[in-house]
This record gives sequence, C-alpha cells and structure tokens, in this order.
Amino acid sequence: MTDIARDLKIRGPRFEVQRGSSRYPKALLRLAHPPEVLFGIGSVEALREGVAVIGARKATSYGIGCASRFARLAARRGLVVVSGGARGCDAAAHRAALEEGAPTIVFFGGGCDEVYPKEHLPLFQDVVDQGGVVVSEQPWDCPPLPYMFRERNRLIAAMGRCVLVVEAGLPSGTFSTADEALAIGRDVLAVPGAITAKMSAGANRLISQGAVPIVDDEGFEDVLDALFGAPPTRPAAGEAAGLFPAGNPVAAALSAGPRTLEELRDLAASCCGAIDPSTWLLQAVAQGELEGWCVRQPDGRFGLRG
Repeated sequence: MTDIARDLKIRGPRFEVQRGSSRYPKALLRLAHPPEVLFGIGSVEALREGVAVIGARKATSYGIGCASRFARLAARRGLVVVSGGARGCDAAAHRAALEEGAPTIVFFGGGCDEVYPKEHLPLFQDVVDQGGVVVSEQPWDCPPLPYMFRERNRLIAAMGRCVLVVEAGLPSGTFSTADEALAIGRDVLAVPGAITAKMSAGANRLISQGAVPIVDDEGFEDVLDALFGAPPTRPAAGEAAGLFPAGNPVAAALSAGPRTLEELRDLAASCCGAIDPSTWLLQAVAQGELEGWCVRQPDGRFGLRG
C-alpha cells in the first residue's frame, strides 16, 4: 500500500459484526432485510439507537444551522447522533455532536475503506477518535455506487428512534430515509422553511404528509422526552455537581417514576453494547447508588433521590 493510499484510510479499531451476534444492533432487526454483516471502524459500543439528523447535501446556511442546532440538543443529552456523512446537513450534524462530546454514527454507502466524500476524511477520523463509529454493510473496499446510498438510508432510519429532516428539496434522497423510517414505525420530523425556498420544499412536503413539524427547541425536546424519557433533573444550588449525569439512560428512565429491575431490562438491552444486559443494568444501578442519585424504594423499586 502506498503512503497516499494509506493516508486515505480511517485509522482505528476495526470490527465485523455478524447478524445474530450479541454485538449486533437490535434496532436493525426491525428492517425487512437487515444486513448480514456490519463492517466498522471505531467503537462498536456506539452502535445504539439515537437521533437521525439528515438533510440536503447542497444545504443553505439555514439548513446547516438547523442541523447543527438540533444535533447539538440531542448530543447534550448524551444521545447518539446518526447520519450519513454527506456534505451539507449530515456533516454539520456529526460535527455538532462531536463538539458536544457525544458519540456519532456515520453510515457509509460503500465500504469503510472507500472514504466518501474524500474531503471528509478528517471529520470521519474525529468521529472514530472521539468514541463514535463509521460503519457499512458493504465490504471494506467496496466502491460506493448510487444504489447503495438508498440501501444505506434504511440503516440510518433504523438506528434513529426518530428521523429529523432539517432541509430537503424536491426531489430528494431524504424521502427514502423517511419512507424507511415510517415503514418500521419510527417518527419522522421535519423543519419547515419558507414556501418560496427550493431547499425547504421537500421538508414542507413531508410536513403536509404528516411529519411532525419542529419549529423551536422546546418542540424538539418534547419529542426527545417522549422517545427517550425526560433528561435527568439538574441539581439544585448547593447539591453535588453531576448528581444526575447528563444523558444517563437509567436516570432518564427513572425520571418518569420508580422502576423495577425487570422494567429497566429492555432499556439495558438497547444500551449495553457487548455486555450482558443484566450485568450492565446491575452495574449501572449500583453506580447510581454509589453516586447518590439512585435509591432503592421500600417496595424494591429504584427511583431518583428526591
């Protein structure tokens, strides 16, 4: 391999996860045709359900700003931001997640060693270096062909509990992601734009067809509350900093009320990565008790400290 060819590769730990493996994302099993193998670079533990943020490649400043804004809000909760690594809105969403210190998932159309677009190699390297993952269902050296991007879109839809379209014209490839999301029961959200704006025509059309309009931060956070649980309560003045860790999935679940271990088991299955769900859950609850934000109720359930 020449130095030039090597320089165009993403550096980091590599993995291949077979369907049926404990490390295989359960969210992908919602699909009619889940990938048989995932090829990835980075942290396999980052392959968990999050928020998909997608939009136009030839994005306007409005689209770039919205992608950054809402990806940042999701990332501040510790949620994984999922997108396709494309120019425009996708890249803006990934960068915003990285700036907030949250992991992000980049789904490639071709193989992970066929970096596309090539100018995003530094971005993809940052994703891997900061605990995220670049992943594809195509073998390592598979060149990205046009049909593969539509196939890739179904993976983005499956890994996002919701799909937010921040800007899209007509026609738009984002519609295939929205269609895939609806087919597997995911929520589709869209940011409206002026009716005279060509790059908002697709997003406006989605809203007219039933997508949830996102018109401000509060509306987006309400959707995240409904899908992921309310964010942990911030400590009052004088309380220990970090009492309810931002983005902690157990704390978020308990914020809705006390839960038994059994009721928390489904949450554990979606968050534990390669660890056994029961082991992950016991460790998470024990850590919460040690840190003081999780307490055992008299009836055996767990809740947040009042």
